[in-house]
Amino acid sequence: MATIRDNEAPGYGFREPEDQVLNQRKVTVQQKNGLEDDDIEKKEVLSTEMIFKDKEVPTWKNQLTVRAFVVSFVLGILFSVIVMKLNLTTGIIPSLNVSAGLLGFFFIKIYTTVLEKAGLLKQPFTRQENTVIQTCVVATSGIAFSGGFGSYLFAMSEITSKQSTEANDPQNMKTLSLGWIIGFLFIVSFLGLFSVLPLRKIMIIDYKLIYPSGTATAHLINSFHTPQGAKLAKKQVKALGKFLSFSFLWGFFQWFFTAGSDCGFGSFPSLGLKAYENRFYFDFSTTYVGVGMICPYIINISLLVGAILSWGIMWPLIENQEGKWYKAGLSPSNLHGIQGYRVFIAIAVILGDGLYNFLKVLTKTTTALAKQLQSRDPATILPLADKASPEVKAASFDDQRRSQIFLKDQIPSWLAIGSYVIIAAIAAATLPRIFGPLKWYHVLVIYIFAPVLAFCNAYGCGLTDWSLASTYGKLAIFAIGAWAGKDHGGVLAGLAACGVMMNIVSTASDLTQDFKTGYLTLASPRSMFVSQVIGTAMGCVISPCVFWLFYKAFTDIGIPDSQYSAPYALVYRNIAILGVEGFDSLPKNCLTICYILFAGAITVNVVRDFTPKRWAKFIPLPMAMAIPFYLGPYFAIDMCVGSLILFIWEKIDKVKADSFGPAVASGLICGDGIWSLPSSILALAGVKPPICMKFLSRATNVKVDNFLNPS
Repeated sequence: MATIRDNEAPGYGFREPEDQVLNQRKVTVQQKNGLEDDDIEKKEVLSTEMIFKDKEVPTWKNQLTVRAFVVSFVLGILFSVIVMKLNLTTGIIPSLNVSAGLLGFFFIKIYTTVLEKAGLLKQPFTRQENTVIQTCVVATSGIAFSGGFGSYLFAMSEITSKQSTEANDPQNMKTLSLGWIIGFLFIVSFLGLFSVLPLRKIMIIDYKLIYPSGTATAHLINSFHTPQGAKLAKKQVKALGKFLSFSFLWGFFQWFFTAGSDCGFGSFPSLGLKAYENRFYFDFSTTYVGVGMICPYIINISLLVGAILSWGIMWPLIENQEGKWYKAGLSPSNLHGIQGYRVFIAIAVILGDGLYNFLKVLTKTTTALAKQLQSRDPATILPLADKASPEVKAASFDDQRRSQIFLKDQIPSWLAIGSYVIIAAIAAATLPRIFGPLKWYHVLVIYIFAPVLAFCNAYGCGLTDWSLASTYGKLAIFAIGAWAGKDHGGVLAGLAACGVMMNIVSTASDLTQDFKTGYLTLASPRSMFVSQVIGTAMGCVISPCVFWLFYKAFTDIGIPDSQYSAPYALVYRNIAILGVEGFDSLPKNCLTICYILFAGAITVNVVRDFTPKRWAKFIPLPMAMAIPFYLGPYFAIDMCVGSLILFIWEKIDKVKADSFGPAVASGLICGDGIWSLPSSILALAGVKPPICMKFLSRATNVKVDNFLNPS
């Protein structure tokens, strides 16, 4: 499975196409049964639950073990560091579900093996416990994304507001503090869990929504716990460990050469100095090489196409108009200069793609839901999960077994509805105390509409595997920001509303997808829900603490062109400014170009959807193309290197590439992520690298030599 989160894509962004997920399932079945290609079709029809029929399913309480949550806590910290680093660098975040399931399996398996040999093992390790770990870890690290540390939350800060000449007054900014951030996340992060809880049976059993990513994760976990699958999983973890060690040591080695700005391998002009000036270079980042190995090829190619279109063509042409289209001599970060074109044109493409996909998914959701309702007996009322009959007609032994377990441990709907009302009341009373411009009636209106939007998002995600969380968030920015008004802190109110809405609809689709995973692994809905709640609670503390570590360790955080520039914070803030101030402040011709590319993004999506699939897969994705418009091409080059490595590996040995590619990629990402923690501690302790490695042109080098040796 390969899911990419980015702060501007629909929710979790670019989901792996469904046919790729099905291919992953096919590979998983092959791994599980140890089969050659010509035997796959015959063996794929075997019942998964028949393999596990002799294994007793533990009760929901026994699925929730202390060891599972200890491992989840440790992995939650690790993955939160990784997500936070990606949030503050490029905003592109890979799915960590595979890594969570794999590492959870590895750690618990080692622990239980040692106890078993010592004769002390009381409870064996099951796939249900593995699912609980995966759910808890992803819920924990998910807060690092939905918490907005690289987007709406940091957009409120003084650092980001000073980068704009509009709406940078005190009432439109918020001083960051660890205390109120933790409080805010605890208030808004749980509501989405209760908003769709009563409808889980409708989503999973009645409508049989596919949730491709959740399904692929479930097949992976199921494969781990067969005899052949466990053997393969150990090999995968060994590969992950090797590349994790390499990535960590490579990050440590690079640190010694970064004593100043633009120093080290991250500033290596691998494509030449002129290309380096336009951000075309390979920066030796193992993180983004790993991300590139996980992403579908079309994502990486789209990033590179967008980078060439913007930094290779558009920006140089616009820079030639300096003094005509915009005032000469402006700071590179001034939004009235070239930076304004970079930011607002990127926003135009993002909004165009987001609007198209929002309408597309909404249309599919409405159509599919209408068909589902029409196919029912008109006298039948849609059942809530705890009102369902235990008699479920299933097409196979697997369906019968899974439906039986899924309906066994119910969560009362009154608990979900009551909890929603209580949390909403608390939020309406407390959020205005945190954000002055956000009034109680703003919060109340958000929570009235949120369950409908959460259902639409969860249902649409089940159909298409696309979550539209950030699109709903941007709608909240415009609606609440304009309602609050320019002169009454509308920018801050809009950003706060974005955070409320994003957390609700994001966690709703996440929980439903986890229910699908649990359904396919026979994990109890109760254990899944409790795991999600505990993981969310851990994330509400871990993620702010990790962010605060970065915030205090690196003085240039949020500064354009720095290592941790938090690029989407400025994008979100400018979306909020547009919502309350309009387009009058944009540089000359910027709005015209925005209109053209907004329409272009919609057109490209239309062409992709109506072109035959064999050709459509070669058409770039506008959302991916927009990301380098502001950041530059360097990370796109890294990711394309990752794609190239995987492509060559598949040509040499496709079976091994399919089996071990995700493990190798996860190792590269995790190792670099782990290094972020000690590097932050070193920065806090005032320990600086001893060497600055810079690259100069020959002429500049001569000048430096003459300056240092005037004789």
